[in-house]
Amino acid sequence: MGPYRNQIQIVGDILVAAEELTIDQDGAPITKLIQKANISHSRISKILTNLVSQGLLEQVDSKQARRYKISMSGKDFLREFKRYSEFTDNFGLSI
Repeated sequence: MGPYRNQIQIVGDILVAAEELTIDQDGAPITKLIQKANISHSRISKILTNLVSQGLLEQVDSKQARRYKISMSGKDFLREFKRYSEFTDNFGLSI
């Protein structure tokens, strides 16, 4: 078992999952986000609410269920998060 992820790493994983799982404008269903980001339903629900309110994710209501897609702000955040992660990794630091 690897080290535990902190909140910012979990947010990064959810944004990566939303970006990878979004097909066209449909968005990613919550079950796929749970699987891809490896997080429980109860925990992801609270985080998704926060990410939508902060404008990093967009909630798309479809006929089947709610779906989520990454917003432009979310893409900007994710790009900077990846850059920061690489920077800290290069110095042997962990975030």
